[in-house]
Amino acid sequence: MTATTLLTPAVEDGIPSSLPPRLVLAPAGTAPALIDGAWWPRSRDLSAELPALIDVLDPLWGRITRVTVNPKFWLVIPRKVPVHGHVVHVGWFEAEQDPHKLLLLSYTVGRWDLLVVPPETEPATATRLMAMATDPSRSLTATGLLQEAECFRTAAEAATGSDSFREAVWDSEGGHDARHPTSRTPVGAVIGHVPTPAVGV
Repeated sequence: MTATTLLTPAVEDGIPSSLPPRLVLAPAGTAPALIDGAWWPRSRDLSAELPALIDVLDPLWGRITRVTVNPKFWLVIPRKVPVHGHVVHVGWFEAEQDPHKLLLLSYTVGRWDLLVVPPETEPATATRLMAMATDPSRSLTATGLLQEAECFRTAAEAATGSDSFREAVWDSEGGHDARHPTSRTPVGAVIGHVPTPAVGV
């Protein structure tokens, strides 16, 4: 089995069940890990989301017969979800299962664990999470992956914010505009990137 990537734009309201799932699976032959891939559902409605996911996974992994979730992020957990040709039983574990993981059991083959990317996740963060979940060196739990992605996002925002802050301070102290008094930037105008001055300047 090779990595399966089915990423489609998010749909806000009236989600058609015919849309393919946003799913990435670890390539065949990669070392066993805590996570076998990532799934980015469009909602927290298991009855609406599971059929499309199972339709993709059945031919790859053998018939999926049971799915378990942690109820922390799933408000309604149906006992059974009809899919094409069979019924998938749905269960839940509170303390025993990572809240950001979907566990799937196949009648003939075994079990797989998917990271569940929260439906409201920004596309850039979701793409990063899905890549992290299928990285050959992956060793984090589902929650660990989400925490790492959040740290990355926070660090990126802080870096962007600190650059803007340094530029604003430099400008306010006469940096860029001091040499060109006639080139004052109007309030609200977009200011391009200005390099940070060297220490002691």
